[in-house]
Amino acid sequence: MSNADPVSFETTLHVRDHCLCLRAQRGARILARRFDEAFRPLDLTNGQFSLMMSLNRPGAPSIGATASFLAMDRTTLTAALKPLERRGLVVVTPAPTDRRTRTLALTDAGRALLAQAVPIWQRAHADLDRRLGADGARLREGLEALAGTDGGG
Repeated sequence: MSNADPVSFETTLHVRDHCLCLRAQRGARILARRFDEAFRPLDLTNGQFSLMMSLNRPGAPSIGATASFLAMDRTTLTAALKPLERRGLVVVTPAPTDRRTRTLALTDAGRALLAQAVPIWQRAHADLDRRLGADGARLREGLEALAGTDGGG
């Protein structure tokens, strides 16, 4: 039997009403479902869209740099890359300067799918911006500030 004091229901309500982590998790799940549904016709998830967008650049980033940008650990990123690799949308290759480092790049098929996905993202995002109004800008600013507190983003 534990001698720990029980947590009061009032404390539970306080956490429910004030916890930023809980609110962020709930909001992230709601947004993820919304964008997953929007991208469904392309057989793409919101996470895959974000990952592919992070690779849409002139140079091929490393796995480490991409993981850091997306605030993911390398193992999670590697697992997320597998379905995109199988579909021929992304290639993982050794870096020319250090064969131990792996770089990531979109294939032509990946760039073509991303070009189809962007208008879907734009429509879904415009709908969110309309619904949130000025709160959307404040939310982005707050999330950006939070990302800056731990060196991410």
